[in-house]
Formats: sequence, C-alpha cells, structure tokens
Amino acid sequence: MKPILKYIIISFFALLVIGYFVFILGHFSGRSKDEVCKELVIEFLDSTSVKLITESDIAVLLDKNDLNPIGKTIKHIRTESIEDILRKNELIKSVECYSTPSGIVHIRIMQRHPKFRVVGFGSYYIDTDRKRMPVSENFGAYVPVVSGRVTVSYATGEMFDFITYLEDNPFWNAQIEQIYVRDDKKIELVPRVGDAIIILGTLDNYAAKLEKLRKLYVKGFSLIGWNRYKSIDLEYKDQVVCDKAPFDEDEPVLKTEEKKDTIIVHKI
Repeated sequence: MKPILKYIIISFFALLVIGYFVFILGHFSGRSKDEVCKELVIEFLDSTSVKLITESDIAVLLDKNDLNPIGKTIKHIRTESIEDILRKNELIKSVECYSTPSGIVHIRIMQRHPKFRVVGFGSYYIDTDRKRMPVSENFGAYVPVVSGRVTVSYATGEMFDFITYLEDNPFWNAQIEQIYVRDDKKIELVPRVGDAIIILGTLDNYAAKLEKLRKLYVKGFSLIGWNRYKSIDLEYKDQVVCDKAPFDEDEPVLKTEEKKDTIIVHKI
C-alpha cells in the first residue's frame, strides 16, 4: 500500500472516531441539560459542629430569590446567582454551587468563625479574620465575651491580639471567661474559677502582668483556696494587690518570700 493511501485511510478512521465522540458528548450533554433537579445537597465544610446558618435558612433564602433548583431543568439553574446571593449573607465566608448530570445540585459552604463576642454598643461577633459579623439567631458560639466600652476598631485591634494571646496559652485559655472594658479603657477579667475580679489595667505589658498572676495561682491560691479575695489588681510593678473578701478576721494573710511579685493584702 502506497504511503499516501495509507495516510488517507488512517486519517479517515481518525475523523470517524473523533466524530463519534463529539456526537456522544453532545448527545449526553444535551440530555443532562434537560435533566430535572430532584435533589439539593447542602454541605458545610467547617470542622466545627456549630452551625450559625442552617440548611433551612439557605432554602428560605433561595426561595425568596426564586433560586430554588428543585424541579427546574439543569439548563435553567443559575448556579452563579445562587453563589452570589449566598455570599451576601454575613455568616458565610465562601460558597461553591454546581450541578451533576444526574440532576443533583450541590452547595458547599464555609461559615465564618467567630473568635469572641462583643456586648456593649451593640451585640456582634469578631471573626478570625478581624471582621465584624452578626449574632446568629440559631446558635450561640461558645467564645469569650467582651463587654463595656468596646468600639469595633478596638475590638479588631488591641482586643483581638489580647484574646489571641489568651487562646495560645493553655493556662489562660482555660481560666478567663469574660472581659470587661471600663470607661477609662482599663480591663477587668472574670475567671472561670474563683470569685475574684482580676484588674489588668491597660493592655500594656499584659503578658508580664498575667505571669505575676500565674505565679500567685500556682504558689498561693492552689494552697489556700480561690475564694478569699474579691479583687486582684495587677497594675503595680512587681506587685499583686489583693482586696480580701469579708471572711473570718482570724484567717491568715497570704504573703510571698520573693522580693518581686509581692502580694499586698488589704482587709475590708
């Protein structure tokens, strides 16, 4: 067989194969576009079990905007519009929507993650990206609470850094439950254990102040108990000033043998 004739035969069969695949793809593609959506699958990609927005919330939102895909043909489902409307929800960080040839529409959602809650001039969360986000009507996230005179700029700046420090330190992450910002910008901490209010003062040198308190907890309160004082003031250099709660006058006064981190106790 001459080379030119062999080349023509091979090219002819190659064109037949390509044409066949084009026909098959076009045929099944056309069929898939006419497929009716019979199922909507909503998947949350978060590792946390907390759902600030629910599947029902998403379904209602799609219904209000005439974007519910159930019962519509695939070619009439606007997946990009679904993504756009869901991205406008302040509880959602990212969203992906796509359909399958079998008539199933998938929505994959990543929620925003609240880091702490602010209660004062409004009630809202600050998320892990330093942005304000609304409180969910469905669930409350178990996060630290910051109250008092708190502005958004303060919450997303100094307070965010302070709470990050507490979270990164296992001891303080387990100890501090609430944070109160006074009108003079000084900080009071409410611990999970004991009744004493911790007066941190300003956020300057907070790591050193908390280290003084940790020594007091380890060397003092672990021996005599957690409920002898109504306040613990960390504002003074090399000292922890404690105001005693109204217990028995014969109770011993707590002292330390170290020159630094002196504990001054005032009876009331």
